[in-house]
This record gives sequence, structure tokens and C-alpha cells, in this order.
Amino acid sequence: MFGHRVFADAVSTYEDARFVIFGVPFDATSSFRYGSREAPDAIRKASYNFETYNDFYGVDLTDVRIHDPGNLDVDLCSDDMLCVVHDAVAKILHDSKIPIVLGGEHTLTYGCARAFVEMFDDAGIIVLDAHLDLRDEYLGAKHSHACVSRNIIDDLTDRCVLIGVRSGSADEYRYAKKKEILWHSSDEVHDNGIESVMEKAFDALSDCKKIYLSIDLDVIDPGYAPGVGNPEPFGLDPRDVRAVIRMAAPYTDGFDVSEINPGYDHGESAMLGARLVREFIAAKSASQIQ
Repeated sequence: MFGHRVFADAVSTYEDARFVIFGVPFDATSSFRYGSREAPDAIRKASYNFETYNDFYGVDLTDVRIHDPGNLDVDLCSDDMLCVVHDAVAKILHDSKIPIVLGGEHTLTYGCARAFVEMFDDAGIIVLDAHLDLRDEYLGAKHSHACVSRNIIDDLTDRCVLIGVRSGSADEYRYAKKKEILWHSSDEVHDNGIESVMEKAFDALSDCKKIYLSIDLDVIDPGYAPGVGNPEPFGLDPRDVRAVIRMAAPYTDGFDVSEINPGYDHGESAMLGARLVREFIAAKSASQIQ
């Protein structure tokens, strides 16, 4: 199932690990830039750039039990890929561990979210994304990166909040209004602050004890993260995304980062993705210590 490469400091066995990181090198439904299949290994490579100690939390990642079995074998159609991802996440959750998934395109999040919602009755989903991703189908595919939030909300749970949105078709915006989907634009984050937006998100998910957090890196302004599948100007600052992680981590038991495309920059986006993963591990570990 897995091919082996390792994220920095992921030296624990699966049995001992609290966090399990694996890659999903899949970009078959990409519509503008192919290449996110190369991201899991690029993120791993970038992860060795950073110090192990996080001074904000007082957490050293060498003290955290992390395992990385490598990449899933997903040379498959999107439906089959989602089944493989679902099964991998379901096993990790069943074993009382926290999955961290490295994409790959954002389509993978549906498989993760399905396993998460099946495991936890009180699950909520927070998605950071420049795009609504509420299409019913795209280029003939129902399970496409452009449909992932629609599929989660229609098939799995309406306890889902989208943050950082600044792009979508007219039909998607109409659908969001009709279904009363909870979404917050990047302009709202800029004007009111990420703390205000997260307060609204937490209010909307007040009955959820478990959060799955999905970060499509195109939520960040392409001035900071140019190497993504579908870059969209006027995005979030990386500090906004870090703040989301810091606020959500105590409740978050599943995490992914997707849509990094290493061929379109000089490593900046993979570096940012790796840093966000390390931030989540430190933030979650600190919340468990307290």
C-alpha cells in the first residue's frame, strides 16, 4: 500500500506513534496545473529545513511520536483513490492516532472526511480554500478537486465551514446561498481578522467535539505560495493560516494539506506546507500536554 519516504522527525514506529503522516501523490483531476502528485515528497524534503523546537509552544518535535509510512499507491481513478485514502485514515483513527495527509490534489479530502465522519458522531469539518469547490461535477467527474466541498456537504455532513473563499462559479454561489452553506471570504478575514472569522466558525460547529482541518494551500495569497494548482490573488497571509491551526488544534484530530505544486516555484510553497504541518503537530501536542 505504501512506498517509503520520511517526514523530518518521524522516527517512531506505527505502534508507538501519536501522529501518522502519509502522502497521496494524486493529481488526475487537476484542471490548470498538473504536478501536485510531486508535493508529498517535496514537503518531506522541505521539512528538514526547520529546527525541531517550537518556542511558541515549548514543544520539541523530537519528543513527539511521529510515524511516516510513505506514500499511498494511488495510480488509480479518483473513486478508487478515495477508497484507498478512506481505508488508510479509518485505520489510523481506529488505532487512536491522528492522521496527517500530504496531497496531492484536494479531491483526497473527501476520503479523509468520510472516514472521520464515520468514526466520530460529533465531527465537524473546517476547509481553508480559495475556491468554493461546490460544483456538482467538473469536466465529467463528480469526484474532482472542484467538487470536494460539495461532496462533503451533500454526502457526509453539513457541519462544514469554508474559510478564505474568493472564487467560484455563479451556480456555486447560488448553491451556497440556497443550502445556507457556511463560508467566509478572504476579504472578511482581511477586514475583520481571522480571530473573528474563527469565532463564527466555532459557533457554527458548537456541537462538534472533533474537527477535521483541511488546508488547500491556494487559500494563501500566491505572493507567498505561488506553487499551487490554481493560484488565486487576494488571499490569506500565512500568519492567518497559522492562527487557524493554533485555534483549532485542541479540537482537531485529522489534518491535511493539499494542492502544492512544486514545479511552479522554487520550493517556497512546499516549505510553507511543511512548516504548517510542523505547526499543527506542535500545537496539538501542546494542547494534549496542558
